[in-house]
Amino acid sequence: MKNIFLNRILMSSIALTIFALTFNSCKKYLDLNPVSSFGPDYVFGSVSNAESAVLGVYACLGGDQGYGIRLSMYYPYDSDEIMGQEGASDNERRDIAHYNTQPSNTQLANPFNQLWRGVERANICIYNIPKMTQYISGTDYEKTALRKLYGEALTLRAQYYLELIRNWGDVPAQFQPASLEADLFKKQTDRDTLYNKLLADLAEASTYLPWRSQSGTTNERISQAAARGLRARIALYRGGYSLRRASSSYGGVMARPADYLTYYQIAKNECEIIMQHQSEHNLNPSFKAVFKDALCQFREEPNGEVIWEVGMAGGASNFGDSKLGYYNGPRYLGTASTGNSALTILPTYFYAFDSTDTRRDVTCAQYNISATLTIAGRGLHDMVDGKFRRDWTPVTTSGAQYFGINWPIIRYSDVLLMFAEADNEINQNPSAAAIAAYEKVRVRAFSGNAGLIGTTPTNYAGFFNALMNERMLELGGEGIRKYDLIRWNKLAERIDWVKAEIAKMVADQPPYANYPNNMYYASNQPMANGMLYANSFYNASPSSAPAGFTSIVWFSGTGIATKIQASFARSFEANKKELLPFPQAAIDVNPNLEQNEY
Repeated sequence: MKNIFLNRILMSSIALTIFALTFNSCKKYLDLNPVSSFGPDYVFGSVSNAESAVLGVYACLGGDQGYGIRLSMYYPYDSDEIMGQEGASDNERRDIAHYNTQPSNTQLANPFNQLWRGVERANICIYNIPKMTQYISGTDYEKTALRKLYGEALTLRAQYYLELIRNWGDVPAQFQPASLEADLFKKQTDRDTLYNKLLADLAEASTYLPWRSQSGTTNERISQAAARGLRARIALYRGGYSLRRASSSYGGVMARPADYLTYYQIAKNECEIIMQHQSEHNLNPSFKAVFKDALCQFREEPNGEVIWEVGMAGGASNFGDSKLGYYNGPRYLGTASTGNSALTILPTYFYAFDSTDTRRDVTCAQYNISATLTIAGRGLHDMVDGKFRRDWTPVTTSGAQYFGINWPIIRYSDVLLMFAEADNEINQNPSAAAIAAYEKVRVRAFSGNAGLIGTTPTNYAGFFNALMNERMLELGGEGIRKYDLIRWNKLAERIDWVKAEIAKMVADQPPYANYPNNMYYASNQPMANGMLYANSFYNASPSSAPAGFTSIVWFSGTGIATKIQASFARSFEANKKELLPFPQAAIDVNPNLEQNEY
């Protein structure tokens, strides 16, 4: 089903691109007439053709310029969980990760353009579908199907706009096809206005979209829960902090609106509705299975925990595929090493997990894969993220860069934690329902053993801090953490904290002076069995390796200094670097676009 759906996405993308180029009025950029074209009467002449148009909107989610690598693995770092690729300034991905992004950065323009391409395709569908005869006076089947497609298009447009806003802040408002716009060179619109529009759109979309069990499709398609979950997420951004333009009423500072609780209430309500449909969406009893057995095996997660995921085509397509598992995660050390292992788990993040938390060794991969498919350890300073890893896929030894692993947009555990956060904020302390939602996530992390989770704080500040930590542990490596820290106005604080702790590690100061210098892992351990250690991560190491075990340098102050301290968030400046600059090409083509600070 996944391959059929994705093939349709790619073909629909081509068709909708041809239609969009023909239908829109940007003739100064397009002097050549297409060889063939599809007019609106054809594209929106039947339910099946309209569905193809909407699948063309989905297509802008994937590929190199979407969640295939840049939106998922370049833009969300550095944070207090993971560091982007280390190394010298490159006016490319390293500079994005370490907050030294210039308008000329080579990794800005194409993702920016693809997001706007998604907005434009969605606008075409949103404008035309309600005008279809079948939408107005068709059969019950036609009206239901077209309203679902309309809801999907509204939700997709909201997702594209969310990504634009949380990376660039205020952007132009364009909510109809470009062919209908009198002015294609618009000024920015305040993000609060944009968010209000998206929240209204998603409220409407949820009335048209079915629940998962009613749709007959995979969670690569948008369901009612996906629209509601996205509405909750956008409401938290709307009520949260963000870097405001100097020309705004806030001035050039991190600020949130005075009526922020209004939006926390929206988030709480939406999450509560999803939580009332536990037959549709619930936690997988195994955190590991969500990634190892579902996403990395190209399977539908059976409990509905993955509410919405970006479908990736597979087959080396840089437009509709993903480099998850190639750019990040363990490397395969065959005849020629393959994989970048470009994202680094911060030592502070690894040690933030309790030793019995099952999420640690899912999120943090401590090894490479040898040519004989055994595993070899990696040191603390060299650890990679592990939710998307090649050895959990059928293509472990492949030299390809595209593995076809889907990217999760919304998981049910995120819904539970958003509900708990919103409830705590509204009431200024957590209700029993908020505590239960938080503990449901936490108990799962400890294999269902409630006795291991500790005592949940019942006051506002304590519960918020616990939630902030729990979201880091639960959602690490899923492109969420940096944006969470920004909406809480905690990014600068957490970057400073990590830097201070890293300095202690380099200086071998407590508590890190008590950690092992060496770890001893089982030699020739089959890849499928995972790492087996002879000693603890939390105590000084024995003087020599036991029989059958191999030694690796675990705690190296020099390694931490060289790889992490030298690169991590090295150019970050509070109240300035929370947003990206606009690509220079966008500024050049639109003189009304005001550049962000950089």
